[in-house]
Amino acid sequence: MSAVKASSAGMKAVVFDLDGTLIDSIPLVLRAFIHALEPFRPELTEADIFMRLGGPPERTMAELVGDDEARVMEALRRLETFGFANAHLVQPFPGMRDMLVELRARGLKIAVWTGRDRTTTEAILRIHELAGFFNAVICGDDLPTHKPHPGGLEEIFTTLSVSAGQAFLVGDADADVLGGSAAGVDTLLIRHAREPDMAVVAKVWGMVDTPAEAYRIVMDRVGRGRVDFVR
Repeated sequence: MSAVKASSAGMKAVVFDLDGTLIDSIPLVLRAFIHALEPFRPELTEADIFMRLGGPPERTMAELVGDDEARVMEALRRLETFGFANAHLVQPFPGMRDMLVELRARGLKIAVWTGRDRTTTEAILRIHELAGFFNAVICGDDLPTHKPHPGGLEEIFTTLSVSAGQAFLVGDADADVLGGSAAGVDTLLIRHAREPDMAVVAKVWGMVDTPAEAYRIVMDRVGRGRVDFVR
């Protein structure tokens, strides 16, 4: 992680991706895609699939199996069946709830920008009693545009009555960084155990290895007014 320095300026809103950022679901998502694609693209690895995450499953499946509607629908059926059968494996990352509580206590507006569909997003938020924390939630099937298009972020800024300069974005996918850059918002990337493409790294505000590190950076930025990475 790069060094940080403090400077002055307010922050009014924090926008989070969901999978891999607030909830520990990426291993399950990747396993579900591997299962769904087994009859069609058995050669694909989890790394291949991860690079394509960020939009709605329908778009991702079409990109992976082609335009054959029957193949896409069967892959989606397999994805949904596997996901629901293993939904108990999805859990919030440690420290996430405490961070959200503190952000709300400090008067920050909080939003979710996810490529996941609204039905499963709301189910996850409901099961883990998280829905009440968020002032806005934009899902992959809410708008005609999808990550990395910044339309979802712009919708959130309008809903929250904030500018890009008053917000901070945290995500774990290349699509988050590219969307954040297009919207003009500082974006913190959680890279987990991967090495992002250098073209993506060039657009990040900062990069950390784990969600726990990201949560500390968010609270540091809120507490001091603003924290900037020294490149």
